[in-house]
Amino acid sequence: MAHVERLRIYPIKGLDAIELAESHITDAGTMAGDRAYALTIQGADETPESINGKQSERFHELSTDFDPETKLLSVRTPEGEHEQFNLQRDLDSAGEWLCSFLDVEATLRRREPPAFVDRPAAGPSVISTATLEEVASWFDGMSVEGARRRLRANVEVGGVPAFWEDQFVGEAAPGFEAGGVRFEGVEPCARCVVPSRDPDTGEPLPEFRERFLERREATFPEWADREAFDHLYTLMLIARVPEPSRGTTIAVGDTVDADTELPGRTA
Repeated sequence: MAHVERLRIYPIKGLDAIELAESHITDAGTMAGDRAYALTIQGADETPESINGKQSERFHELSTDFDPETKLLSVRTPEGEHEQFNLQRDLDSAGEWLCSFLDVEATLRRREPPAFVDRPAAGPSVISTATLEEVASWFDGMSVEGARRRLRANVEVGGVPAFWEDQFVGEAAPGFEAGGVRFEGVEPCARCVVPSRDPDTGEPLPEFRERFLERREATFPEWADREAFDHLYTLMLIARVPEPSRGTTIAVGDTVDADTELPGRTA
């Protein structure tokens, strides 16, 4: 049976996820707390622009944890240095420490939902467990958890085939519900340099893009609308939660029901 396998948010953009048993959908259609904080620089129009692993591969070297209740951020370096910051009181101190380690000039900020998500008009990102398993099989030594950390989805769906999420983009694409929360596809997620890097060290995997594109082409599902994909260096669904489903809660274990069944395929 299709179900919500995992829920993850990324409290500080570019740093580690935390796993949730359930998540509130905000009035902006995002998962509460997702990318609530970010290191920012001043943009060309004087609007703060967030930075992440695309700007500094050293993001990968930090191991972080965050308590949504206490707002306590724990940071550990590869050398074993351990720091803690309460982001309600120590936001500036945390930002200074992070900038020093990452060797960037930026300011740590907090923003109300949609916070610092890449596509503010959209919402959670969605991928299936089977997709992560398939992608991990393309690369020697990559684990499923490694693929999960490279691709950084919010909602992971179990009990469905690989690339199940690809069906939800394109003209007249269906949607799905998870525990009564409605999700509609916006676009396939174009990938950047981050998935090519080891999530612990930032070291790039040789010929990652070439291998990814080769296997993506070979495994592209028959039920997906190829015309909805500008290119195949994409993986994961960027979804939208329509207004009637906002203010609700999604939980691990919730049943997932798509509007239509995949033609000729079972989980």
